[in-house]
Amino acid sequence: MLLHRLLGLIIIVLMLTGCNQVKEDVLKKLIVGVVSYGASARSLENYSELEDYLSNQLNSIIEIEPAYNEIKALDQIAQQEWDLVFAPPGLAVNAIDHHRYEPIIPLEGVEKLRSVIVVNADSRFQTKNELAGETIALGQKGSATGYYLPIYNLYGLSFAELRFSPTPKISLEWLENEEVAASALSLQEFRQHRKNYKHEQFRIIDIDSHQIPPGAILVTDKIEPELKEQIKSTLSQTPSHIASSAGFLPNEQLPQYEYLSDVIERVLQISERIKEQPARLYEVKQENVNSNH
Repeated sequence: MLLHRLLGLIIIVLMLTGCNQVKEDVLKKLIVGVVSYGASARSLENYSELEDYLSNQLNSIIEIEPAYNEIKALDQIAQQEWDLVFAPPGLAVNAIDHHRYEPIIPLEGVEKLRSVIVVNADSRFQTKNELAGETIALGQKGSATGYYLPIYNLYGLSFAELRFSPTPKISLEWLENEEVAASALSLQEFRQHRKNYKHEQFRIIDIDSHQIPPGAILVTDKIEPELKEQIKSTLSQTPSHIASSAGFLPNEQLPQYEYLSDVIERVLQISERIKEQPARLYEVKQENVNSNH
């Protein structure tokens, strides 16, 4: 009888140990956010090998979650819903400066990732300052080349309205249809999408002199330090064909975001005013009121 009880206790202990192990494995899950639109976007199939690689190396469930515009991505980052983020530069700076994410691996660079302002070829506008008082198209909040840099470069001007386009393609459609006087986007996106229009439909009237650094893979500070180091190590040792497919550079130095960070902070100071009509891209100083007046 005693032997039977002892065997029963051993079986119960083994079952509980097994259940706990299964529970731990199931609960270990990492959500990887990616921005899935635009010229540099990758199909979710491009991440499938990385998904399997990370799952095996980290003994985790890996879930790739796409966002189809910057607004959705910013919301997920602000809520720290993503454990890892494949973040383009504008989103990367936001996440690092305001939402406690850390860059760990650089993404592939995009050749001549610069911000441009374009108009129709027959437009009367020759410089960006001449656009004052007009309606212009910008990208979504979170885009370095379509939102932050154009606002920064147009600082001090007032516009009838700023329209925020969900994609660069739509920005050019608005411009072609003369719904806006000018559109801001990246040089790379402009070169890609202008092929869909007649020759010399558009022309550039302003190009930012700064080349924007590439994005980065970020990790939230909600991840335990030990797991964070394991993720860094695993990504740095990713086989080259998997890293290339997912668009990151395991052994390159992290981008420097100081200039872009300064730009974004300046833009944040007037972020509410740009939604008004007219949209004034400057700070209004409070006038001193004479109490005796």
